[in-house]
Amino acid sequence: MTTAPNLAPDPVTVVERYLAAVAGNDMATMAQLIDQDVTWHQPGANRFSGVHHGQGAVFGLIGAMVEATAGTFRLEVTGPSLANGDLVAVPVRFTGSQGAAVMDLTGLDLHRVTDGRITEVW
Repeated sequence: MTTAPNLAPDPVTVVERYLAAVAGNDMATMAQLIDQDVTWHQPGANRFSGVHHGQGAVFGLIGAMVEATAGTFRLEVTGPSLANGDLVAVPVRFTGSQGAAVMDLTGLDLHRVTDGRITEVW
Protein backbone atom coordinates (compact mmCIF):
# COMPACT_ATOMS: atom_id res chain seq x y z
CA MET A 1 0.00 0.00 0.00
CA THR A 2 1.31 3.44 -0.84
CA THR A 3 0.52 6.62 1.00
CA ALA A 4 -0.21 9.97 -0.58
CA PRO A 5 2.61 12.49 -0.28
CA ASN A 6 2.19 15.31 2.22
CA LEU A 7 1.46 18.33 0.04
CA ALA A 8 1.39 20.87 2.90
CA PRO A 9 4.34 23.26 2.84
CA ASP A 10 7.19 22.63 5.23
CA PRO A 11 6.48 24.44 8.55
CA VAL A 12 9.87 26.19 8.51
CA THR A 13 9.19 27.55 5.02
CA VAL A 14 5.77 28.84 6.14
CA VAL A 15 7.22 30.64 9.16
CA GLU A 16 10.15 32.09 7.24
CA ARG A 17 7.76 33.40 4.56
CA TYR A 18 5.62 34.94 7.31
CA LEU A 19 8.60 36.65 8.96
CA ALA A 20 9.77 38.00 5.60
CA ALA A 21 6.24 39.36 5.05
CA VAL A 22 6.31 41.07 8.46
CA ALA A 23 9.70 42.63 7.66
CA GLY A 24 8.39 43.83 4.30
CA ASN A 25 5.01 44.98 5.65
CA ASP A 26 3.36 42.58 3.18
CA MET A 27 -0.11 42.23 4.70
CA ALA A 28 -1.45 40.14 1.82
CA THR A 29 1.15 37.42 2.35
CA MET A 30 0.69 37.61 6.11
CA ALA A 31 -3.05 37.05 5.61
CA GLN A 32 -2.34 33.99 3.46
CA LEU A 33 -0.07 32.46 6.09
CA ILE A 34 -1.92 33.26 9.33
CA ASP A 35 -4.95 31.07 9.91
CA GLN A 36 -8.32 32.82 10.35
CA ASP A 37 -8.67 31.11 13.75
CA VAL A 38 -5.11 31.72 14.98
CA THR A 39 -4.41 31.91 18.71
CA TRP A 40 -1.65 34.39 19.61
CA HIS A 41 -0.15 34.42 23.11
CA GLN A 42 1.54 37.80 23.69
CA PRO A 43 3.74 37.71 26.80
CA GLY A 44 4.37 40.47 29.28
CA ALA A 45 2.37 42.79 31.47
CA ASN A 46 1.47 45.62 29.12
CA ARG A 47 -1.38 46.74 26.89
CA PHE A 48 -0.41 44.22 24.20
CA SER A 49 -0.19 41.21 26.54
CA GLY A 50 -2.70 38.41 26.60
CA VAL A 51 -4.25 35.83 24.34
CA HIS A 52 -5.58 37.13 21.03
CA HIS A 53 -7.95 35.00 18.94
CA GLY A 54 -8.45 35.30 15.20
CA GLN A 55 -6.62 36.89 12.33
CA GLY A 56 -8.37 40.24 12.80
CA ALA A 57 -7.30 40.46 16.44
CA VAL A 58 -3.70 39.60 15.53
CA PHE A 59 -3.59 42.22 12.78
CA GLY A 60 -5.04 44.71 15.25
CA LEU A 61 -2.31 43.81 17.74
CA ILE A 62 0.46 44.25 15.17
CA GLY A 63 -1.08 47.52 13.99
CA ALA A 64 -1.21 48.81 17.57
CA MET A 65 2.49 47.96 18.01
CA VAL A 66 3.36 49.84 14.83
CA GLU A 67 1.28 52.81 15.98
CA ALA A 68 2.82 52.81 19.48
CA THR A 69 6.28 52.97 17.93
CA ALA A 70 5.35 55.75 15.48
CA GLY A 71 5.83 53.36 12.55
CA THR A 72 9.36 52.34 13.57
CA PHE A 73 8.46 48.81 14.75
CA ARG A 74 10.83 46.23 13.24
CA LEU A 75 11.17 42.48 13.60
CA GLU A 76 14.54 40.96 12.77
CA VAL A 77 15.39 37.25 12.68
CA THR A 78 18.64 36.79 14.61
CA GLY A 79 19.38 33.09 14.05
CA PRO A 80 18.27 29.91 12.32
CA SER A 81 14.78 28.48 12.62
CA LEU A 82 14.46 25.27 14.61
CA ALA A 83 11.66 22.80 13.91
CA ASN A 84 10.10 19.87 15.73
CA GLY A 85 7.09 18.50 13.88
CA ASP A 86 4.55 21.29 13.48
CA LEU A 87 6.41 23.67 15.84
CA VAL A 88 8.97 26.21 14.61
CA ALA A 89 11.07 28.33 16.97
CA VAL A 90 12.79 31.46 15.67
CA PRO A 91 15.13 33.80 17.60
CA VAL A 92 14.06 37.39 16.97
CA ARG A 93 14.78 40.99 17.87
CA PHE A 94 12.04 43.63 18.16
CA THR A 95 12.93 47.30 17.89
CA GLY A 96 11.03 50.54 17.75
CA SER A 97 10.93 54.02 19.22
CA GLN A 98 8.70 56.98 19.83
CA GLY A 99 10.33 60.19 20.92
CA ALA A 100 12.90 59.41 23.62
CA ALA A 101 11.35 55.99 24.39
CA VAL A 102 13.25 53.12 22.78
CA MET A 103 12.33 49.44 22.61
CA ASP A 104 15.02 46.86 21.87
CA LEU A 105 14.06 43.33 22.88
CA THR A 106 15.23 39.87 21.95
CA GLY A 107 13.16 36.74 22.23
CA LEU A 108 12.19 33.40 20.79
CA ASP A 109 8.94 33.17 18.85
CA LEU A 110 7.30 29.75 18.69
CA HIS A 111 4.85 29.05 15.86
CA ARG A 112 2.53 26.09 15.31
CA VAL A 113 1.89 25.38 11.61
CA THR A 114 -1.09 23.29 10.52
CA ASP A 115 -1.81 22.53 6.86
CA GLY A 116 0.48 25.33 5.67
CA ARG A 117 -0.90 28.07 7.94
CA ILE A 118 0.22 29.49 11.27
CA THR A 119 -2.40 28.44 13.82
CA GLU A 120 -0.75 29.42 17.11
CA VAL A 121 2.05 31.71 18.23
CA TRP A 122 3.81 32.05 21.59
